[in-house]
Amino acid sequence: MNRIKIASVAALASMGLALSVFAQEPAAPAAPAKPQLTLDQVLAAVRKERSESSAENRAREERFVRERNNQQAELASVRAQVAAAAAESTRLEGLMEANQAEIDKLDQELADKQGQFQELFGAARSAAADLTAQLEGSLISAEFPGRDTELRAIAQTETLPTETQLRFLWETMIQQIAEQSKVSKFNAQVAQADGTATSKDITRIGPFVAFSGAKFLVYDGGQLKFLARQPASAVTGMARAVENYNGDGFVRGVIDPSLGQLLSLIVDTPNFSERVNQGGQIGWLTIGLGTLAFLWGLYKWVTLSMTAGAVRAQARRGKPSKSNPLGRVMLAYEAVGHKTPESISLALDDAILKEIPRLESGLNLVKIISNVAPLLGLLGTVVGMVITFQAITMFGTGDPQIMASGISVALMTTVIGLVVSIPLVLLHAFATGAAKSTIQILEEQAAGIIAEHADGRR
Repeated sequence: MNRIKIASVAALASMGLALSVFAQEPAAPAAPAKPQLTLDQVLAAVRKERSESSAENRAREERFVRERNNQQAELASVRAQVAAAAAESTRLEGLMEANQAEIDKLDQELADKQGQFQELFGAARSAAADLTAQLEGSLISAEFPGRDTELRAIAQTETLPTETQLRFLWETMIQQIAEQSKVSKFNAQVAQADGTATSKDITRIGPFVAFSGAKFLVYDGGQLKFLARQPASAVTGMARAVENYNGDGFVRGVIDPSLGQLLSLIVDTPNFSERVNQGGQIGWLTIGLGTLAFLWGLYKWVTLSMTAGAVRAQARRGKPSKSNPLGRVMLAYEAVGHKTPESISLALDDAILKEIPRLESGLNLVKIISNVAPLLGLLGTVVGMVITFQAITMFGTGDPQIMASGISVALMTTVIGLVVSIPLVLLHAFATGAAKSTIQILEEQAAGIIAEHADGRR
């Protein structure tokens, strides 16, 4: 700081000398005269500046000292608070250790006083926990709600159960045993598909099944719900018979020995349309071709059977008619006239050969599709296995549901192909048999006509 002041004084002195020298030089005629500073004035200005700087520096030093003292006071306060908190923590740790020792002592004293009762009440709490788990999913709880709340309190208590709680546990167990052998009817709230609850008359057969309006119910989350998909009509019919039972004789009913697990599986069991959809596009293509071939084969079988009947009727009448193959063959014989047997045989063979394509037309289509359907099923099997192996490659074998779609395609396309092929094979056999039977009648009648003509010529 002193060096700065000395430099300032020197600079000002130099400035003063420069001003003095400048003042001694002749001024320009046009410039006005400027006042000149003496050395005393410069010295006074320097001393004044030094005094102001010293006062400012002293004020700054005093401010720094005050701030330092305030920070030291705050640091001392914080250190005192830390020391107090550490002391309090030490005191609380000691108190916690003392309390824990007292708790251990009291627990040991309680165990000594309880003696054999501790094992008894432990068994009671275990029985209450097991019974609670049983009641949570039991259909009997739909008729007697709220029992699991008291049992849960007994199972979770850390003190000795009271006599009232033990009696409640015993009575609940006896009630659960007794209700398992009863067919009961009661009124309860049943959850609907839209989320609302409606009061329904319920019929319950022990803990096995419950139904309302011949529709089976499940007990889930403390509430009765209708199965998303009901069993077959034969099963629901038995449920309706139990509901309408008036006490005379007995009726046949259905129970679920798995306490609802088998009924719940009905929801996951695919119906016919879902099974067909599992076959994918190949399955639908096979069904489409099979349907067309079956309708065409059925049509041919019916028409061939009618034609065979018309041919038999024509054989009995004797007067030829153009409406049936035998009549057209007989007309061909009449058109030939009384020629040689060889000419007549050739004419009849020609007429029969013209009838055979009409009788057998379209039967090859049924035969081809009956052979193609299993091949399409095999194609679907290969596609399904490809999908399965792709899923295994991407996701591994940890989750079987990932592979389910490919396996479903593989199996259902095979089933669809066989189901389509078997009826078509039988239908083709029947239709072909009807056609061959008609052709055989035509050949027999033609042979008879030739034989009669030959006898007449003799």
